[in-house]
Amino acid sequence: MTVPTDGPSPINHIALIGNFLPRKCGLATFTTDVFTAMRGRFPDLTVDVYAMDDFPGRYAYPPEVTGTIPQNDLSAYVATARAIEASGAQAIWVQHEYGIYGGPAGEFLLGLLDRTTLPVIVTLHTILEKPNVDERRVMEGLLRRAAKIVVMADRGADILQRVYGANPRQLAMIPHGVPDREMVDPDTLKGEFGWDGRKVVLTFGLLAPNKGIETIIEALPAVIAHHPDLLYVVLGATHPNLVAHEGEAYRDRLKDLAASLGVSDNVRFVNSFVEHDELLRYLQAADIYATPYTNPAQITSGTLSYAVGVGKAVVSTPYAHATEILADGHGVLVDFRDVAAFAREIDRLLTNDRDLNRLSQRAYARGRTMIWPRLAEAAIAQIRASVAARPTRLAKPAITPKPLAPDLAAVIRMSDSTGMLQHSIFSIPDRRHGYCIDDNARALMLMSAIPDIDATTRDKWMTIYGSFLQYAWNPEARRFRNFMNFDRTWCEEFGSEDSNGRTLWALGVTARDAHERKHRDWATAMFDLTASMAFELGSPRAQAFAMLGAAAMLEARPGHVLALQILQRFPDGLLELLAETRRPEWQWFEIVLAYDNARLPQALIRAGQALERDDLVRCGLSTLEWIVGQQTSPEGRFRAVGTESFGRPYGAPLQFDQQPLEAQATVDACTAAFEATGERRWYDEAMRAYGWFLGANDLDMPLASTDDGGCFDGLMPTGLNRNQGAESILALQLASCAISGLSKLAESVSGASRDVA
Repeated sequence: MTVPTDGPSPINHIALIGNFLPRKCGLATFTTDVFTAMRGRFPDLTVDVYAMDDFPGRYAYPPEVTGTIPQNDLSAYVATARAIEASGAQAIWVQHEYGIYGGPAGEFLLGLLDRTTLPVIVTLHTILEKPNVDERRVMEGLLRRAAKIVVMADRGADILQRVYGANPRQLAMIPHGVPDREMVDPDTLKGEFGWDGRKVVLTFGLLAPNKGIETIIEALPAVIAHHPDLLYVVLGATHPNLVAHEGEAYRDRLKDLAASLGVSDNVRFVNSFVEHDELLRYLQAADIYATPYTNPAQITSGTLSYAVGVGKAVVSTPYAHATEILADGHGVLVDFRDVAAFAREIDRLLTNDRDLNRLSQRAYARGRTMIWPRLAEAAIAQIRASVAARPTRLAKPAITPKPLAPDLAAVIRMSDSTGMLQHSIFSIPDRRHGYCIDDNARALMLMSAIPDIDATTRDKWMTIYGSFLQYAWNPEARRFRNFMNFDRTWCEEFGSEDSNGRTLWALGVTARDAHERKHRDWATAMFDLTASMAFELGSPRAQAFAMLGAAAMLEARPGHVLALQILQRFPDGLLELLAETRRPEWQWFEIVLAYDNARLPQALIRAGQALERDDLVRCGLSTLEWIVGQQTSPEGRFRAVGTESFGRPYGAPLQFDQQPLEAQATVDACTAAFEATGERRWYDEAMRAYGWFLGANDLDMPLASTDDGGCFDGLMPTGLNRNQGAESILALQLASCAISGLSKLAESVSGASRDVA
């Protein structure tokens, strides 16, 4: 049967994440069964399996596995997100269990999910009622990201609402799947295992102390008194984590317990991980299935589900899953660690064939409602609903955004008497991360660029941001420091090359553009004191920042020797880099894309104008044209090079995480191109990049907070990063200032053209 196509969202392709056979664990068995059930019920459905891998290279995965994710390799999660996003899958179905994903409490999984735009459905195999800090954070992250959360017992939904505040509309209950097998007489199969003539009680699963095996062993003497032929079979390998910690010491303790009670001949340990079909034969050959688990909060037991599915009479402790699946007389519940109760109930069932058969029949009837095809149907219904609920983007006509008036409110909100704080939680400054010179240098440039503020306000903040730069200078190291703690202690002796280059840029711009002479004089003196360190900068971006500062200084002080030397030193190096890395499809200075890309062509254009070198201007324009092309979506919108693109040799840019810095850099570079050429297309490109702030982007979501001058930190696959850090706010405000100036320049150019005509 194909996936139903009636309704709004036919499903033909999903991605499935979890453990997978031949990895030996219950979750691998479950995920494999899910895959088989989905393909069996819906043959036309493509299911891409991404298997979690705790020991890369150990498992010979079958062809059904599309890819593997090494558990502790964060980059593999990112790469998988890219692969899923490009695969054509319509949704992601995650099998979640603590311990199989990397990072604290498995947080690497969130990194994968947050890098995709697809609806996510998560099946929870463990739901903790008393999580630690990391476990709570990860679960709350899953709840935020998932369109649907699937639980396998109603108790799980209760815990999610009560402990984690989950929205009940987000939750769905789908029972654990079971195989569709005929009910058979156990005696017809016992010969396969050497159990002829014996009554058999079976417990199955990876052996670990929380399985409560001791309880059944201690109950055996009382049962054997009436049923001397009884055999208790403990089926399953020891849990790998336990083996790694203590070997087979736990299994040996159980054997010693049986010997001390004189029941060794009535206990058989089968120390192996049995395959699916063999497990079912074991279950069918047993008379009673026992689950003496000790954890009341256990939400899911695949072994219990399988036992019910093949029609076993079950005697169990009342953990969460058992109380639901065995309710209404579908099994027998006894208290935790109640040896006498286990002995009494097992003895009763073995003594009364009618009670045993009736209980088996009731269990089998319940199992019919849980067979794997029913799970597949329920799951596809949830996936379809999640895909249908996903907002559909409608094509929108291109519009020319109306520039925002520059607004200092958010800048001041993020500033204090020391300077501008780096980060925020939503709109509230996060003091834990202190300050950096990068943001204060940008803020200093903004105070000269923003036109309409009163002189007192401008003087106050020019002084604060300038003072931060001045205090950051370390004369011994001849470098600017970058990061400062909230208590005004420095985090390092000197900052990155890029932060030093950006500071020189701010000093040059302030020397040229500051409204008061006292600030221009201070900036000139600081530039003269510090700018010689530019000759030691090796980073292309740091050099570009220094070039932009030097070009501004030459405008402020024509003939300025140090500024001229900086401009003469670096451009030819950029041309050489371009010659070394250039390919027909790659017209860029580096073999990778990074942040602030457009600053490189901007610096060449400005240097070419200052030095009257047309070759630099031409190179700046051609490389700007190339990077603008890389930053254009198929719909013709500006698409900032996402941070996921960084560091990928000759790799096409990836879509997310898009940050405001790139849009601002493009506005500035296109402004430089327009000033150099007068060509209208550069005005249009600048406006297109600026429109990104206002909602002309991949998600049709404005990043600008127009009521207070704020700006969100970026576009993520799942929406906005709603924090408003200093870099983002300043990017918006500086871009608004640049667009305002560019618009006036464009009007004057067009007016002059009309006059000439």
